[in-house]
Amino acid sequence: MFKRRNKKTILSKIKNSLWPDGGWKRYGQYLLLRLSRLKGTPSSLAAGLACGVAISFTPFVGFHFVLAALTAFLFRGNILASALGTAAGNPWTFPFIWMSVFYTGRKFLGVSADMSQHVDFLKFFEKSMRALMTFDFSLFFADIWPILWPMMIGCIPFYLVSWFLTYYLVKGMLIRLNTKSFLKKEEKL
Repeated sequence: MFKRRNKKTILSKIKNSLWPDGGWKRYGQYLLLRLSRLKGTPSSLAAGLACGVAISFTPFVGFHFVLAALTAFLFRGNILASALGTAAGNPWTFPFIWMSVFYTGRKFLGVSADMSQHVDFLKFFEKSMRALMTFDFSLFFADIWPILWPMMIGCIPFYLVSWFLTYYLVKGMLIRLNTKSFLKKEEKL
């Protein structure tokens, strides 16, 4: 009853994941509409989403959902919206986020931000997981801390800017969307 008439091929599914059928603008409108249907005020929904987006800039991969929920709770934001906001950090955006956060942190700490120095983030996170699972603090301070510390410092400006941008943009759009739907209801009466 709820199946497609013409089943999508694997190639069309891949194409649709890279470029939605209706375009990115329509996809954004769809996501905004879905967000507006969650329980909460536009302010709490925007705060929750902003917390999720901002947490995506931290180097604590694997803890983004938990950290987003905690910050959303502190900011009185919607916790489900914060989980949705963590989608800003995904396999396509993480390499750019990590590089920009790392080199910004090095700049703030006064270490030369030499772009020729290559950081293998895959090995970094692999070693982090190994040190965390085995409680190997010598590995942590030898290999992980020199990369983690600049990333923690460098994520602060990205966190703040992304939080405020997301909050005010989404809040304005949600208020506008709620006003339009209210006016449509008035016209029907």
